[in-house]
Amino acid sequence: MWLLRPPGVYPPQGDSDLLLEALADAAVPRGARMLDVCTGTGIVALAGARLGAAEVHAVDVSARAALAADWNARLRGLPVRVHRGDFLARATGRYDIVTANPPYVPHAGPCGRSGPRRARAWNAGRDGRGVLDRLCESAPRLLARNGVLLVVHSALSGSQRTLDMLTEAGLKAAVTARRTQPFGPVLRERAHWLEQQRLIAPGQRHEELVVIRADLTR
Repeated sequence: MWLLRPPGVYPPQGDSDLLLEALADAAVPRGARMLDVCTGTGIVALAGARLGAAEVHAVDVSARAALAADWNARLRGLPVRVHRGDFLARATGRYDIVTANPPYVPHAGPCGRSGPRRARAWNAGRDGRGVLDRLCESAPRLLARNGVLLVVHSALSGSQRTLDMLTEAGLKAAVTARRTQPFGPVLRERAHWLEQQRLIAPGQRHEELVVIRADLTR
């Protein structure tokens, strides 16, 4: 899909592709209300609208990302409303579908606060869970009855912790998709630090991406 992407906006990559596949498999209910967290270019929000969601809200803290997502939705005439800011501050009511491709790369500094501004799209604190934990904790408040959360992240950030947090929050959670891929530029650059933190094995230069699905059935 051709997308407008200003400099500094996270480009769709392998994690975006995996999340798009999971969204297609989830069978978006016709007329659904959807929230896309950390939308970037808006690629997942656009897909949700095309799959049948009638009301799609896309959120990102980056002004450039919000602008790009808004442009991309308007160019296609899709019902996507874009909001800049924190996803919890911008969420209103409950949603049938919540998708998220949040920052998840472990980083020596605070979550998203150091380095280039664009690094907020991937830096997520020392354990890679600066946004993931907040998303897991808030999922029951974001989802409507029978609502579905789809979140993609690297196994380096703790797939089991995501599953445990969602289960403890009362959701039915499982890994529904996996993909192994070589390190991109960001992980290659900090591979030595990741080895020191014992987040990867010596010489490891690949990561496993996972999509975790959580259903609010109660």
